[in-house]
Amino acid sequence: MPSETLKPILGPWPFTQWGMDIVGPLPAAPAQKKFLLVATDYFSKWLEAEAYASIKDKDVTKFVWKNIIYRFGIPQTIITDNGPQFDSVAFRNFCSELNIRNSYSTPRYLQSNGQAEATNKTLITALKKRLEHAKGKWVEELPGMDAVIPTEIGLPTIRTETAKNLDWANEVRESAAIRMADYQQRASAHYNRKVRPRSFKNGTLVLRKVFENTAKTGVGKFQANWEGPYIVSKSSESGAYHLQKLDRTPLLRPWNVSNLKQYYQ
Repeated sequence: MPSETLKPILGPWPFTQWGMDIVGPLPAAPAQKKFLLVATDYFSKWLEAEAYASIKDKDVTKFVWKNIIYRFGIPQTIITDNGPQFDSVAFRNFCSELNIRNSYSTPRYLQSNGQAEATNKTLITALKKRLEHAKGKWVEELPGMDAVIPTEIGLPTIRTETAKNLDWANEVRESAAIRMADYQQRASAHYNRKVRPRSFKNGTLVLRKVFENTAKTGVGKFQANWEGPYIVSKSSESGAYHLQKLDRTPLLRPWNVSNLKQYYQ
């Protein structure tokens, strides 16, 4: 059961707010390309994607310049996970110089960057249908697939709508925004019916769920499912909590309430 209500992220206007993520590794393609860098506009659902052999922060910076800024202007916000390609000094400085706000999702909580995750699933599904057995040719099939992908059920993209009559562009945007808000409200209401709220006060001792990257080496199957205790030092309205070790050393990232539980002595 989820512990926190779903909070939809609305794109206020086309191309002002983007979600970015990395897909892969995929079957090796020519030039050993096996990763996709994907960006999705939260309002129009427009998709930009490019294939790489490996992805570093310099690649992300160049991608934002070429695929977003040059084509659509400087965005207000870029939402990503905490991968080193996105959460680096170089990429943060690049965004800061252009007054782009970096918004990072909490670890192990995909819903906090749900638009990027939804786009990734749709893109991979479309690639599978077109490739069948020729898995290594996905790079060749990628162009054109990112043009129109209906990542929201029942919501046509802004591009297809405005192409019908450019004189109606503003009216179509407003209509699409209303439908999008209505869809997200209905989706939130359905999700929130299953929520069992759980919250922690500052100073509360909690345990944190163990994942592959946080597990101790050499323990194997004897690894405990939870580790800690940790001290809650700060909370946010989004359901994320900043934690400290017992010696007051802060953990680097906030953690969502769904990956925490109270520690009883």
